[in-house]
Amino acid sequence: FKFGLMAKQADWRVVARFSVPAAIAALAGASLINLFDKMPVMVSYTVGGSTFEITMIKAVIGSLIVAFALLELSPRLQALAFPPRWLPLGGALSGFFGGLSGNQGALRSAFLLKSDLSKEAFVATGVVSAVIVDAARLVVYGASFMASNFAQSQELLAPVAVGTICAFIGSFVGKRMLQKVTLRTVQIVVAVAMLLIGTGLVAGLV
Repeated sequence: FKFGLMAKQADWRVVARFSVPAAIAALAGASLINLFDKMPVMVSYTVGGSTFEITMIKAVIGSLIVAFALLELSPRLQALAFPPRWLPLGGALSGFFGGLSGNQGALRSAFLLKSDLSKEAFVATGVVSAVIVDAARLVVYGASFMASNFAQSQELLAPVAVGTICAFIGSFVGKRMLQKVTLRTVQIVVAVAMLLIGTGLVAGLV
């Protein structure tokens, strides 16, 4: 849905140079996270009658999310940008960490900033690249689920449905608010949410 909203404004030359290596690297990152998922629980603790578990996969993903959130919030690192000749390398790095943790925004922005894109083209190109990386990593996740005879729990249907509806609403509203807010405001809001989620994962609360 978001892809359909933003694709027309994307710079497809930049997408080709950035997203192809990103998709390939995302396959490697997603494969690595499947290995972490098979590792046993590292720490288990109880608070208020509820039991929480810290696993390798939660610790890795949570730590990466926190790290990328801090990158988003750092004014010094916000000025970090790479020349267009580094787009393929940037795509590979962004894709790998996208496949590993689902987060690629900070690296993607650093490599797209110097690509001479308008604000609308910058956001749209980032969205298209993110969708391509997500598609690549979902192929790995899907294959892993099928191989382990994954059975969809009825308990997951409601959260997935709510999350999907919220994603549609967020994409729709976000596109219309794009011209009313600064890119920095969006980055701060997203980074704060990432910090909360990442910390919760590392602590085993999520």
